[in-house]
Amino acid sequence: MKPIKIGLIGLGVVGAGTFNVLKRNQEEIRRRAGRGIEIAMVAVRNVERARAIVGTDCELVTDPDLVLNHPDIDIVVELIGGNDTARSLVLKAIDNGKHVVTANKALLALHGNEIFAAAQAKGVMVAFEAAVAGGIPIIKALREGLTANRIESVAGIINGTTNFILSEMRDKGLDFATVLKQAQELGYAEADPTFDIEGVDAAHKATIIASIAFGIPVQFDKAHVEGISSLQAIDIRYAEQLGYRIKLLGITKRAVVDGVEGIELRVHPTLIPAKRLIANVEGAMNAVLVQADAVGATLYYGKGAGGEPTASSVIADLVDITRLATADPECRVPHLAFQPNQMTNVAILPMSEITTSYYLRVYVKDQLGVMADLTRILADASISIDAVMQKEPGEGETRTDIIILTHQTQEKNIDAAIGKIEELGAVVGKAVKIRLENLS
Repeated sequence: MKPIKIGLIGLGVVGAGTFNVLKRNQEEIRRRAGRGIEIAMVAVRNVERARAIVGTDCELVTDPDLVLNHPDIDIVVELIGGNDTARSLVLKAIDNGKHVVTANKALLALHGNEIFAAAQAKGVMVAFEAAVAGGIPIIKALREGLTANRIESVAGIINGTTNFILSEMRDKGLDFATVLKQAQELGYAEADPTFDIEGVDAAHKATIIASIAFGIPVQFDKAHVEGISSLQAIDIRYAEQLGYRIKLLGITKRAVVDGVEGIELRVHPTLIPAKRLIANVEGAMNAVLVQADAVGATLYYGKGAGGEPTASSVIADLVDITRLATADPECRVPHLAFQPNQMTNVAILPMSEITTSYYLRVYVKDQLGVMADLTRILADASISIDAVMQKEPGEGETRTDIIILTHQTQEKNIDAAIGKIEELGAVVGKAVKIRLENLS
């Protein structure tokens, strides 16, 4: 059988990794796919630079339309990132009847519904394993491996940059700004790290995960997005003393509020018990914890970025498409795990309605009655306390920190209580609130 022909758009870190892994492991891949997979054409901006990577093995062009319109190219691999240009290229490839592989999480989080509908209408596949957690096959696990299960929740460390920063802050006691600079020098963080440190990148991925786990449309605009830029080293230290570690988690789970089912979709710093495996994921590594009814808890761990780890997922998608290219479209695995006519519109819950536990740090004047006032306000809001830690004031100081861990309550209850706490005369400044998940 003749090889399947690939058109690659973009030859950056992931594109170069894809080319190199595909070439190095071509015989192993051919044996698994049932036919050869060859990159026939690559669209790049800098032909000279690209030639140093691919040599004379494939044709190099500067116009992506030459890839999209080439009659012999079966699969278009989009690896340029971004939204508008990538969206146009992917939709044109679909319109031309070509299958698509992409690592572009922002594209799918923002335009996935449109792209999947177009692919469904044309009878082509859009594969995107590399868009979430780099080399970890979490999309395949959720979409195929766990297909017998009702997924209850997914919680993941799905941004390596923020995990590296939090690991360094915990290990070395450094502040955020210092570690961010270090991460940039080491190449873990971009010159403009906003998407990473403010949680946007993780929210793109969590949005895609939620759609596959629960059979709902992609709805990035409804995700709660909160990063780590305001996180203080002192809270990381206090969390450690209480037996917890702070990670930036992407969380999506089923919830029932007033008898109506909803979906939580949120990204934020989170306290996790230190004894949990996922709490011990350090550096730039990723991990995703899935809770399902039949199998229970499963954990997926590995590199969430990098040329060859991400290329591993890109090529896995190429193999899947190669195996299924001649299959009846109705017999293929649906893009978002559920059949398109079986997707539901279960509401994404507003943050005020989510239920979890909380870490509160209140900076107070060292005087009688403060603790009683704090516990009274929480009790009035029907919030029970799990643990309290009060720091002794330093020599000559008249103020101190009180740290409170709560049992589960709705966010609107804790916010109302914090409002009253901050009105107390003994309280200095704003209270710090960090959500806590036991992940048991």
